[in-house]
Amino acid sequence: MIMKEKLLKKFAELFGNADGVGFYFSPGRVNLIGEHTDYNGGHVFPCALTIGTYGIARKRTDRKIHFYSMNLDRFGVVEASLDELINKDAYGWANYPLGVVWAFQEKGHTLDTGFDMVIWGNIPNGSGLSSSASLEVLTGVILSSLYHITDLSMVDIALIGQYSENHFNGCNCGIMDQFAVAMGKKDNAIFLDTSTLHYEYAPVKLKDARIVIVNSKVKHSLVDSAYNDRRQECTDALAALKTVADIKTLGDLTVEEFEKYKHVLTDPILEKRARHAVAENQRTIEAVAALKADNIARFGELMNQSHVSLRDDYEVSCEEIDILVDLAWKIPGVIGSRITGGGFGGCTVSIVENDAVDDFIRSIGASYKEKVGHEAEFYTVDIGEGAGELK
Repeated sequence: MIMKEKLLKKFAELFGNADGVGFYFSPGRVNLIGEHTDYNGGHVFPCALTIGTYGIARKRTDRKIHFYSMNLDRFGVVEASLDELINKDAYGWANYPLGVVWAFQEKGHTLDTGFDMVIWGNIPNGSGLSSSASLEVLTGVILSSLYHITDLSMVDIALIGQYSENHFNGCNCGIMDQFAVAMGKKDNAIFLDTSTLHYEYAPVKLKDARIVIVNSKVKHSLVDSAYNDRRQECTDALAALKTVADIKTLGDLTVEEFEKYKHVLTDPILEKRARHAVAENQRTIEAVAALKADNIARFGELMNQSHVSLRDDYEVSCEEIDILVDLAWKIPGVIGSRITGGGFGGCTVSIVENDAVDDFIRSIGASYKEKVGHEAEFYTVDIGEGAGELK
């Protein structure tokens, strides 16, 4: 594997040799439907991708921790210490793996020595394909392996990744991204109930179609954006709805029940946010049923409805993303298209008939550049395995 050789060479160059290192991979993810439901007690339907983050690591004999990214070599080797696990601006990207080290310690898994870690990834940063969750879960897998921590399941590692992002890096994300990255299965998406973490694998059998991801090349930073605002708006809406309905989360409501109780939401913004959370959850449940019944056309319709809801009720889309989706909807052979990820830029996900893929890329590529002034990037993706150690 060429990637392993590149990482070994860089590791030896930085740290003297590469004797006794472990080699690891953690995927990116795309969510087919069920957006902004994972912190509202709803269902999501993500899958792991074959693109992701590769890592190579080895224990040290002292308390130092070294991180190096072959993608972000301008940072050089970032040095931290087990004796000072705090978020520092100077660490940049390395705050994500460092947060996982901190979370391991917080959860009672003390590391006796530091380690050296070199990574390379092919998930575009800020694309909404979970480069941060990929890196968090990768770090969790590395720590479990290097320090022989045997009592953590992959679900535990996903939860530690989420905990670190919430409490070390200040982004109030739900569990979906880390869960999809940790628990991915080739050719399957994960139908996950985020309120209970009950999940089932559902085969994604697209006989004559492909999943195409389009990167708008408009970057977002969830920590600095309206993401946390949306969470708060949903919390406020839930508190109001609890005064009239016996519910724990917005995901407990059907659309009909929401319509019955929505009068308590006197702020129209809260009504819109809650309507999305409730309806998107129901759409996701219906979409998985449609997929199981081989009704891919209905699955596509629900993807389209999801985009409209995210655009109008949840207001997390943006002009560039809407252009990509509107262009996709006009192309024959596009079964469904929507924004995916946290929003405010990033990517769209589309299901496109095989015969239409070339036209999809050519036509949208030209129109998008003309309308926006820069090019989009296209990835025809496959659904891959979750994170783990590679040989």
